[in-house]
Amino acid sequence: MLSHTAAAAEYDAPLWDVPTDIVHVTRRDRKAGRNEAGVRQHQGLLLAEDVVTRAGVDVTCATRTAIDVTTVAGTESALCVVNHLLHERHTDLIAIRRRYEAMVHDPYTLRTDLVLRLADPRVESIGESRTAFLMWQQGIPYAEPQFVITDELGREIARLDFAWPRRGCWLEFDGKQKYVKFLREGESVTDAVLREKQREDLIREVTGWRCLRITWADLANPERLAARIRRFLG
Repeated sequence: MLSHTAAAAEYDAPLWDVPTDIVHVTRRDRKAGRNEAGVRQHQGLLLAEDVVTRAGVDVTCATRTAIDVTTVAGTESALCVVNHLLHERHTDLIAIRRRYEAMVHDPYTLRTDLVLRLADPRVESIGESRTAFLMWQQGIPYAEPQFVITDELGREIARLDFAWPRRGCWLEFDGKQKYVKFLREGESVTDAVLREKQREDLIREVTGWRCLRITWADLANPERLAARIRRFLG
């Protein structure tokens, strides 16, 4: 049955920096796995609740998939997958940790605990997952993801990608989705950029906070970006 990153793809999880030329499957007969051309067979104990059917294909459930991905992908890549599964409510951290307890002595789950400690269902995209990982890896003070801003009447006016409320500043990850995928009806990309600028101005007006914007290009140089964030935080 499909498992690991092959199962993650069935949940539309982002496979950032994960090889997609190999199809991962887990044997149900518990016999030794083997590698064939383009297929990697895994040996493992599958519980009844580990198996679900999606689009007519048997795959591991989201809970088991989250754990399995951490055994074949790097920490940052696995975090992107796990955060997606959590944010889309395919599973939750309690269920993953409960299932992980039975697999904790598996030698391939050495990075699983770290991924689960970093995982957060509030994180909405690959860019945000990678930003959160970078800040942890570089020792940046913790930033609250998807921080809600309200007006004087308590009405929500914005959600910030990451915020440091006590420092009076926030960080926005500017990916293409913000300006292309989520265009409103009749909007151009220019309209979307102007709308985002108005949103930022409103947040500044309500909070008096400062904003730092980063892009995919910034993530390519973690040390330089970390230094920039530290300067921004003072």
